[in-house]
Amino acid sequence: MADLLFDVKDHIATITLNRPEAYNAFSEEMIAEWITALETVRDSDDIRVVIVKGNGKSFCAGGDIKAMQAGEGFFKSEDDISSTGLARKNSLWKKIQRIPLLLEEIDKPVIAQVHGFAMGAGLDMALMCDIRITAKSTKISESYINVAIVPGDGGAYYLPKLIGIDQALDMFWTARVLTAEEAKAKGIVTFVVEDEALEEYTLQYAQELASRPTTTVQFIKRAVYQSQRMDLRTALDYISSQMAIVTELEDFKEGVTAVVEKRKAVYK
Repeated sequence: MADLLFDVKDHIATITLNRPEAYNAFSEEMIAEWITALETVRDSDDIRVVIVKGNGKSFCAGGDIKAMQAGEGFFKSEDDISSTGLARKNSLWKKIQRIPLLLEEIDKPVIAQVHGFAMGAGLDMALMCDIRITAKSTKISESYINVAIVPGDGGAYYLPKLIGIDQALDMFWTARVLTAEEAKAKGIVTFVVEDEALEEYTLQYAQELASRPTTTVQFIKRAVYQSQRMDLRTALDYISSQMAIVTELEDFKEGVTAVVEKRKAVYK
């Protein structure tokens, strides 16, 4: 069976990491299919929300430790991805790092459904999503230092934005293992739910977002992320331009009418 499964139903795309025997550690096929799936999500007008999850006992273990031990690189490959520093760099830049770069191009909500273990790069793949919904029994760790490597897929970028520089450094330097509740208290995860409720809770959350006005949802995501890099004047100028556009759309008319008529809005 494929190392990554991709499905679209009722405007919700689901990306499922599918190497349960390896705790969903990376493989060359998984990374390639992940990139293809994200390109589809980015370009499809039918897809409104994305869920990323893992099959088996864990969300994602990150790099393949057996491949690293064998000197094959961060995952087993038919190409040379380990014999030189440049080869190792390109295995990140041209493969694994394409995932966060593509996610930056996607305006649709991306939800990580996390269970079991999320370690190292596996945790960082959740951090680069917009929302992280986590099973109560989940354990997470920025475990890179245990094998004397640095966070190569974006963890050093994402984690400090969520919890601050000092807390991020502590996690990277100690490989401290956190429970789901501890992760939520730090601001790493968005919601913690009972294990048996994870699948249903995540799907219902995705369905709720998919039922909202599509363009407005996407504009809000753009505004929130882009405003982090703007001064106040530029951010207000930007959001006023967005407001001018959304108030011309049918969704605006439907939303206002629904409020006046005291009914639930139905967006197309």
